[in-house]
Amino acid sequence: MERVWIYQADRELTVAEGKQILDKLERFTSQWKAHGTPLSAKAEVRYDRFVILMVDDAVAPPSGCSIDKSVHLLKEIEAETGLNLFDRMQVAYRGPEGIKVVSRNEFERLIASGEVTEDTIVFNNLVASYPELESHWEVPLRESWHARVFL
Repeated sequence: MERVWIYQADRELTVAEGKQILDKLERFTSQWKAHGTPLSAKAEVRYDRFVILMVDDAVAPPSGCSIDKSVHLLKEIEAETGLNLFDRMQVAYRGPEGIKVVSRNEFERLIASGEVTEDTIVFNNLVASYPELESHWEVPLRESWHARVFL
């Protein structure tokens, strides 16, 4: 099973930022180790908004120290780009003009006004495995943990 970590940017990345981030992540994942054992890892940037790290647990599981190193790298990326990748109080959803990221309060307002409905696609950044990423990351609001909080 591949483990995944999803980091949501507070704004859309520029083309240059996306390339810079992906280059940095590819260098990192090619040398990422847990207790001296190389990890089978890869990274991607999706929709110019989400940074995703993946590790194949079957090859070698990540350790707490190796996960800390990845978090440190993402903090470096934040500092270099001015992005916020750790604000868990923001919600990403698909609106008519594309992917939007708003505060929880704004998301509640959008639901109250009817601009966001139970059919609106939200991004469940809590998925923890690659199969979940493919099947449960982009889901209607009513099928996500968001429904328990906001509906």
